[in-house]
Amino acid sequence: MTPTPNDTLSLLSTLIRYPSITPNDAGCQDFIANFLSTLGFEITHLRFGDVSNLWAKRGTNSPLFVFVGHTDVVPTGPLEQWEYPPFEAVIQAGILYGRGAADMKGSIAAMMIACAQFIETYPEHAGSIAFLITSDEEGPAIDGTCKVVDYLKQQGEEITWCLVGEPSSQHEVGDTLKIGRRGSLNAKIIIHGKQGHIAYPHLAQNPIPLAMPALLSLCQKTWDHGHDIFPPTSFQISNIHAGTGATNVIPGSLEVHGNFRYSPKVTADALKMQVIDILQQHGLTYDIHWTHSAQPFLSAPGQLLAATQTAIKKITGRTPELSTSGGTSDARFMAPLGCEVLELGPCNASIHQINEQINIVDLMDLTRIYREILFALFGNSRHPAEFL
Repeated sequence: MTPTPNDTLSLLSTLIRYPSITPNDAGCQDFIANFLSTLGFEITHLRFGDVSNLWAKRGTNSPLFVFVGHTDVVPTGPLEQWEYPPFEAVIQAGILYGRGAADMKGSIAAMMIACAQFIETYPEHAGSIAFLITSDEEGPAIDGTCKVVDYLKQQGEEITWCLVGEPSSQHEVGDTLKIGRRGSLNAKIIIHGKQGHIAYPHLAQNPIPLAMPALLSLCQKTWDHGHDIFPPTSFQISNIHAGTGATNVIPGSLEVHGNFRYSPKVTADALKMQVIDILQQHGLTYDIHWTHSAQPFLSAPGQLLAATQTAIKKITGRTPELSTSGGTSDARFMAPLGCEVLELGPCNASIHQINEQINIVDLMDLTRIYREILFALFGNSRHPAEFL
């Protein structure tokens, strides 16, 4: 029996009922694997540390198209604040409520049904289709997609196109396509002073007022003016901590956590040097610990972008905006492989929030868009060489 778009809703409801909070997959990938195996996908489960990963592939020839997604979700937050239980997939007034509905079990369900419908039409399609699913995207992202990418390199897999199902849309499904992402550089800055009694400030050195001018300079500095479609680099402070807990003690140090989201116009090393220059200009004694979590990337436009734009226009009538905004995603691990990478998923307004939700009409449209992309890339030829 040919799957219908309504099957996407059923699949999503099932996936949401697995309480797969990072990194516990809770059985999601077994369910996905069983579904895909009935479509002729060869299943490989890859376990690294506490993280479950799934590589499922149908076909052995080029070109290779890969759907990338994650089954893990963020914690629910206070359950009493949810209108409906977060792992019950409740439908009301055309909206499905549940943790992971938009980020990103909705995309995975749409991908699965799109594949089923495509394979029903083209059981002997050209090329290969694969799924790369992790349970570590919302967590440290150490034992997830990046480890699977290393495995794929060892296996000699050469990916042509990669579509990541992150919730990229802003207001209506398909209104935005991510074709790149900014880099991410984290800084933990410790400003040193001298602890002392608050009644004898001349015997101490308070790092809090000492640090303020430098922190203001970091926040107000123009690092660059953007690059191509990348917004300007920004530095934001996320956490500040000082003090012993006592009200009569001047602290001996101040700890500041900050993050750069940066464009290809600058490098991580250049940003580090500029931070050090500012701290030194203000005469501070300090230590810095850096964590570099993502390189910026921009995917060159090709057949995948053209097919996706055409599919969105056909299904929704919209012309998507091409964007590099937002946080990091697992696309950063796929881009270095040299494949064309896009991110397309549902609206992101409710992700990581109480009462996370997805509009059912958007879910159906997303299924049709994914299916049309497969039709465009594989459906009109039996000869893989014609795609290369």
